[in-house]
Amino acid sequence: MKKLMYFALAIAVLGFVAGPIMIAAQGKAPGTVILKGAPMGGVKFDHAAHAKAAGGDAKCDTCHHASKPEKASAAPHQKCQDCHTKVPTPPMKTKAQAAFHDAMAKKGTCIDCHVTQKKGPAKCAECHKKENT
Repeated sequence: MKKLMYFALAIAVLGFVAGPIMIAAQGKAPGTVILKGAPMGGVKFDHAAHAKAAGGDAKCDTCHHASKPEKASAAPHQKCQDCHTKVPTPPMKTKAQAAFHDAMAKKGTCIDCHVTQKKGPAKCAECHKKENT
């Protein structure tokens, strides 16, 4: 019985110490990431600069949408490619490329913002680079 109490106490202490650390780590947005998988090359994406331009972390939904009922989030912050794969995997219907822009890069999450804000790259090779692998 005494061992069980010590074990329960150890678990509780671990939870109080590790819990806040794990929560803080999950809530931290990435710095610069390479979005891979496009035939023209990866996109070097400065997440911190984009978050700042969108108004800080309070505006995450400017680019990120809430999870869908058919594919719930596994974590508070996930990479787009965790759900949006090169070829859509059911229950997902939107492939990775379409999550960012349409086939001709004339509209979509990235391009719409760059055109509306009148800043940022608007041509394929300005984002997609072979060296970004």
